[in-house]
Formats: sequence, structure tokens, C-alpha cells
Amino acid sequence: MPTPTVNLRDPQDRRLPRISPPCGLVIFGITGDLARKKLLPAVYDLANRGLLNPAFALTGFARRDWSPADFENYVREAIEKGTRTGFDERTWNQLRSGLRFVSGTFNDPEAYRRLADTVAELDDTRGTGGNHAFYLSIPPSSFPLVSQRLAETGLNQRKGKEFRRVIIEKPFGHDLASARLLSDVVSQVFDEKDVFRIDHYLGKETVQNILAIRFANTMFEPLWNANYVDHVQITMAEDIGIGTRAGYYDGIGAARDVIQNHLLQLLALTAMEEPVRFTQEALRVEKEKILSAVRLPEDLDASSARGQYAAGWQGGTQVAAFLEEEGIPADSTTETFAAVKLFIDSRRWAHVPFYLRAGKRLGKRVTEIAVVFKRAAHVPFENSELTESGQNVLVIRVQPDEGMTLKFGAKVPGTEMQVRDVTMDFGYGHAFTEDSPEAYERLILDALVGSAPLFPHQREVELSWQILDPILAHWERTGALEQYPPGSWGPASAHDMMARDGRAWRLP
Repeated sequence: MPTPTVNLRDPQDRRLPRISPPCGLVIFGITGDLARKKLLPAVYDLANRGLLNPAFALTGFARRDWSPADFENYVREAIEKGTRTGFDERTWNQLRSGLRFVSGTFNDPEAYRRLADTVAELDDTRGTGGNHAFYLSIPPSSFPLVSQRLAETGLNQRKGKEFRRVIIEKPFGHDLASARLLSDVVSQVFDEKDVFRIDHYLGKETVQNILAIRFANTMFEPLWNANYVDHVQITMAEDIGIGTRAGYYDGIGAARDVIQNHLLQLLALTAMEEPVRFTQEALRVEKEKILSAVRLPEDLDASSARGQYAAGWQGGTQVAAFLEEEGIPADSTTETFAAVKLFIDSRRWAHVPFYLRAGKRLGKRVTEIAVVFKRAAHVPFENSELTESGQNVLVIRVQPDEGMTLKFGAKVPGTEMQVRDVTMDFGYGHAFTEDSPEAYERLILDALVGSAPLFPHQREVELSWQILDPILAHWERTGALEQYPPGSWGPASAHDMMARDGRAWRLP
């Protein structure tokens, strides 16, 4: 018998969490790394936290010739390896009863008919109520084909208050033209309100905390402008190489892979005006205003840098150069490091540079936003007394040690007046007893509930490409690529870019 729809949560009662409605999730590319390492554990952890309706169902779509038992074993193994909340047999049995598998290729019409039959069967036996979301954990080149087949089978059609949604993984195109083409294809099959573009960085607790820090406190917002802020640095550094991702990474590079989506979204959240309320539409409007106001410097040679990691030693291990990685052509011009300087033409941020950098094989794994404040206009101390005191900095750490650090000057104990930088630190692990949910947990639940404040809208995607495309075109014309040692903080040109402005990159 179908499970009756129950109002599990009074929307005004903030003591209770959001719980998904009866629904099914179909994952295309269920055998891929993302599904195995992130999506399946996230679905299980949601169930283990009691956030999935008992009528939830999970269907995998892939080419494997698997029996139901084969699929169950695969899902269980992925969950046991990746669960954040610990494996519980009762949760597993509840989830297992809603597992289904459809074997087929993306271009096989018969496989989609079998999928349609499976969806209908789940509505009848599991009580999913006609609510289904399709997660395209597949290369963007396959989006048009899968969307077309879903439409041909009628799987995108809903009746009454049912929902049919599609969840898309980045990258959202290769440039502005391809992003628009991709949007046109998907919009022919799903309404824009039913398209959820996943940027997993936006699901991280610390990213959401940017809004809380700014708009729930009175101490920061009065200083959050060009009168007090000298510049902003946004960094996403990895200490690993490309690993087995050569097929994906070559031709994409650090700018397309990270800056176009993650870092420009972080810039928008850092710089945007206060939204009227915390809703999808209100946040989207403010982020779009910021992205549309971004201006590139005239001299892109002096205001951007890119490079490839060379061979060398990192952490006591000898590592190969990017051009020596398996699957990478010896003449590849794909960058593994990218840095750019941007401005925002608004009264709040007039003449304040935003420096963005991302790279692989850097000094450590870290993602952070550093708001660097101007020096005091006048201090009554001798220069010798301030030798160890720099600028005030507010650092929002996104990963791996989620939290916030405030750097300021304080007097050193003793008989003399000496000022030295000290830090005040807030860490999620110390301040809260509850673990931060994994980003995909939050985003999958948002998609199932139909709440999309953290999902980038198509207009945001296009504005981001409008910012990045001229930089990519400039790099393609100049062809300059600088090698940098593994374990360093990127090529010399990135440091020169800062030095010309009388600044330096932070060392996280």
C-alpha cells in the first residue's frame, strides 16, 4: 500500500529538521567515483539522521549487467566505506528495501522504458507519490542525450502537485556559449525551477556561515566595505596532483574547474548586499548584482597568472610533473594553477581588489576567504614597536579545518610597548557538539525538499563565464605557462602580480 503523505514538520517550528517528502532519486552514473564516494554515503547519512521519508527510494542507472543482489552489495560497500554517521543495520534495511537498478546505456530507449516502469512500480509499492529527481552524475556532454530520452519516455512530466526535478553536476559548460546551449537543452525538458545545479562548495557549513557572520552580527558589517577593507584573497589550494582525472582535467584546467564556479560563488557571497530574506530568489538577485558588477583590469598580463606543476619532491615523496602524468599530452597547455585580480564596480567595493587563486600540488590543502583590512591611519607607537604587527585579517576557513580566525595586534607582556600579531580562533569542532553535515547531504536534501537557496541559477552561471572567458581568451593568445615546484605556492608570476600592488599572498 502506498505510504500516505504526512505533514512531518510545521514550517514555523525550527526545533524540527526538514524531512524529505515521499520521493525517489534516480542516479545516472551510479558506478562513478562521485556516486560511490559522495552521493551514496550522503543518501545513507540522510536516512540515518531520519531526514528521508520512509517512502524514499533510490534507483541506479548504469551499463553494468547487475542483479538486484549485485547492486545491493555495491551500494552497501560504498556506504560502509564512506558513511559519516556510522553503519546501522536498521537504517540499511529500510534503505535497501527501496533500492532498484536499471541496466542500460544513455542512448538505449528500451532502458528508459524499463526506468519508467521502475518509477511507476515504486509509486505503487513504495509510495513515492510520483515525486522523482534525476541526478545526472555524468559528463556534461551526455546531458542533452539523457534529457532527450527522459522527455521521450515522459519521465520529466508531472501531474498535479508531483515533482520531477533534475540535478546537474558542474561544470556547467566549457564557456559562455556552451553554457547557454546546455541550458537551452535542459530547459526544453525541465522548468528552470526544477533544475538544481550542484556546486558542492555552497553546501559547506562555513560557506553558509559567511552570511551568518555578515548579517547576524553588528561588529563586522560596518567594516565590510572599501572604507576599511584593503583587499580580499580567496584561495582554493590542493596538495595533490590530478591523480586519475587526466581524461577530465586536460583541456579544463584550474580556472574552469574551480574559479568559474567555486571561487566566483565565494566572491559573490562575500561581497553581496544583504538579501531581503534567506530565500532562493532574494539570494540570487544579490549574487547576480555582484557578478554583473565584476570588472577585469585592463592589463591581464599583470593581473593574472597561470602555471603547471613541475616534477620534484613534495612531503618526502618524489612526484611527477603535470606533463608526465599518465594521459596528459606532452604539449598540453592546460593550467594546474590560476590566479586573477578582479574589481567590483559598486560603492561598497570601489577600488578594492579581489584576488582569486586555485591550484594543485601547492603547499597544503586549504580553502579560505581572507578579508584584509587597511592599516590604521595613525598609531602613536614608534615603528620599532610595531615590527611584528601587520594588517588585521578576518579569515573564513572553508576546509579542511572549518572555522574562522581573526588576526589583530596586541601588546606583548613586559615593560616595553611592543605590539605583535595574535589570533582569535573559532572552530566548528570546538564550538558545536554536532558534526557538520557533508555538503552533499545538505544539497541532496535541498533538492528533494525543493529548497534551492544554495544552488546557482543559470544567470549566475552565465555571468561567471562572462567574467572568465576574456581571461581564458587572453591566455590562449599569449600561451604563457610557467612551471612551479610541487609543494610551493604557485608560479613566480602569481607572487609578482601581488608584489606590483604592494601586497603578498597569505601563507595559510
